[in-house]
Amino acid sequence: MVMSSQVTPAPATKPPHRVGALGTDVPRIVPRRHLGRWLTAAVALLLFAMVLNSVVRNRAFQWDVVGRYFTTAAVLEGLLLSLWLTAVVMVLGFLLGTVLAVMRLSANAVLRTLSWGYVWIFRSTPLLVQLLFWFNIGALYPTLGLGIPFGPQFITVKTVNLLGPTLTAVIGLTLHESAYAAEVVRGGILSVDSGQTEAAQALGLSRRRTLRRIVVPQAMRSIVPTAGNMLIGTLKGTSIVSVLAVHDLLYSVQLIYNQTYQVIPLLMVATLWYIAVTTVLSAGQFYVERYYARGNSRALPPTPLQRLRGHLTAVRHRLIAATAADARPAIGGDR
Repeated sequence: MVMSSQVTPAPATKPPHRVGALGTDVPRIVPRRHLGRWLTAAVALLLFAMVLNSVVRNRAFQWDVVGRYFTTAAVLEGLLLSLWLTAVVMVLGFLLGTVLAVMRLSANAVLRTLSWGYVWIFRSTPLLVQLLFWFNIGALYPTLGLGIPFGPQFITVKTVNLLGPTLTAVIGLTLHESAYAAEVVRGGILSVDSGQTEAAQALGLSRRRTLRRIVVPQAMRSIVPTAGNMLIGTLKGTSIVSVLAVHDLLYSVQLIYNQTYQVIPLLMVATLWYIAVTTVLSAGQFYVERYYARGNSRALPPTPLQRLRGHLTAVRHRLIAATAADARPAIGGDR
């Protein structure tokens, strides 16, 4: 019997595999590459940088003049009047709008018709036309009186002496905004489930108490976002009262550039102030919406600071995972 001296070579060793808890290989998860998303972001940032560079380096804006007039007394007084007009008009407009909304939802046909007619008229007429109409109301009613209907009047006053430019602006803006506020409040009330009202009636609550304690607090979730937009729109809409010679922010800068002929930088002063105040109001709107969202969702919407922390934490976890994934082949090769 002949014995062979050849030795069968041992099979080549294979690199070790990562084995999971059930004895199966665990594949490496590679995140998807969003090339189109990154390319779009890069193009958008490039365009933004070009626009920003053209604004900053354009000498026609005269940024030194903007800085000189930004905090002058005349501009700040006009800004305060614009803020005062916005606050007064929003408060009065929503008070009157709430009454109109309740009238619109009333079972009384006369109240429903009157409310609908009010909203129809003031939403159909441009704001500038309304302001000019109230400014010239003295042509229709030279005097206003208080007395017995179809009888003698005890107090009479000339309309020209009673309605000045500022009061005319308040009346015109309030009547205009109340028509929109009525629809906002009505939509918010209708967004509440009818079962809430039925449950309140079953408990014996009156209609007024049901509306005040149950319906309106739940309707605020739908009212607040639109009311915030109306607030910002009213702030910008107050600039139209400059046609009545009301010394708001826009009229104040107009008086200055009519003397200095520096139109563009003074308009930039007004623009920057409107942007600054609108930004503050937008931040306040976010937190008010977050407050009224407490009973609607399990978790409140994250604040900008919480969202930033979440993004930073996600980036840190990705960096740790990428570092660990790059170190695994080297460890396996050493074994």
